[in-house]
Amino acid sequence: MDANPTLDQLQVFLAVAETGSFTAASRQMNRAQSVISYTIGNLEAQLEVSLFERNGSRQTKLTEAGKALLADSRRIVSDLQVMRARAKALKQGLEAEVSLAISNMVPTDAIVDTLAEFGSRYPSVSLSLNSGELGMVMDMVLSGKASVGVGGALLKPEDTLTVQKIGHTYMMPVAAADHPLAKLDRPLMRADVREEVQLVVTDASGITHGRNFNVLSYKIWRVSDIATKHQLIRGGLGWGGLPAALVREDLASGRLRALEIDAYETSEYPLYAIRRIANPPGPATQWLIGSLAERLSRCPSREDFDQMVKGNIAFERNLAAE
Repeated sequence: MDANPTLDQLQVFLAVAETGSFTAASRQMNRAQSVISYTIGNLEAQLEVSLFERNGSRQTKLTEAGKALLADSRRIVSDLQVMRARAKALKQGLEAEVSLAISNMVPTDAIVDTLAEFGSRYPSVSLSLNSGELGMVMDMVLSGKASVGVGGALLKPEDTLTVQKIGHTYMMPVAAADHPLAKLDRPLMRADVREEVQLVVTDASGITHGRNFNVLSYKIWRVSDIATKHQLIRGGLGWGGLPAALVREDLASGRLRALEIDAYETSEYPLYAIRRIANPPGPATQWLIGSLAERLSRCPSREDFDQMVKGNIAFERNLAAE
């Protein structure tokens, strides 16, 4: 007879594989360890292969067969979650509340315009909005505190989440107009910035612990959020990368100057809508994601900002010559 594993058996298999032991899986699933062992034994009997090595080690290791079947199990469980989510979405009405977690990398104008229209379209729907740095968005979606998050790419693989690209931005290095780096008025080498204070945002979620992004200076001041970093840079206390959309007015007014640093990566920073597969978006959430995507698709490109910066520099030089 062909093997016919149950969903429960596959979920137990995934729990043991992901936690690394039968004991940890029993705690995670709130079941007796004997039940976990019995379920795995039945699954192995049906499949006629051993999924885990039995060598007395505390750490449970997958066999080669187990490794091969792990991806299949994840796909089957994920597909079922998608089907359940779709059925739930079909029967549910308008949400009572939408909880949104947004990265500070998302342009403020797009958020404000979207939420203004959201309030008019869905006056009966309450809104919970949280903004933060880096891993906070992923943390809130994973924990269920946010029904949808908008931010950068996932910082670690997570099978329970689905992502949809809805726009882009990018970080650009800047300093106050009277900062020593801005006064050099030329492309900068790594050696130019090493001894100047660089302002860096610390990720409170801990997901990016030990990872540094475009940190080039020996002198680092760490701050908790983009808004504080922005104000300190405007105050001339250091240089650092800020979202291009955030500094657009500062660049136009000449309060901040864009820095051209050879070692600083200014590639496009994709923005994604992130949600749990098991938590399908209702009508209001679907509209919110679509509206943000439409507005973010119109955000200026890096080339647009480069032209603006070059135009500002030429304008400032003409004024100085008069």
